[in-house]
Amino acid sequence: MKNNDQKPQFLFEKINYKILLFGIGVIALGFILMSGGGSDDPNVFNEEVFSFRRIRLAPTVVLIGFGITIYSIFKNPKK
Repeated sequence: MKNNDQKPQFLFEKINYKILLFGIGVIALGFILMSGGGSDDPNVFNEEVFSFRRIRLAPTVVLIGFGITIYSIFKNPKK
């Protein structure tokens, strides 16, 4: 009877998972920045919907987060 004491192989290294979690956190931050700005009364329009934070900053942060997660997938720690 053979005793195979091999450690399980993971697809990525530890640094890849850290970068991936950081990227997911940046994406979540972008969606948090996008939230709000609505009105309680549907007959009243709130201009806050079109603020710089919701139109420019939040989508940019989300795209940066996606870029970070893609980088974490392609990063080769063996080099």
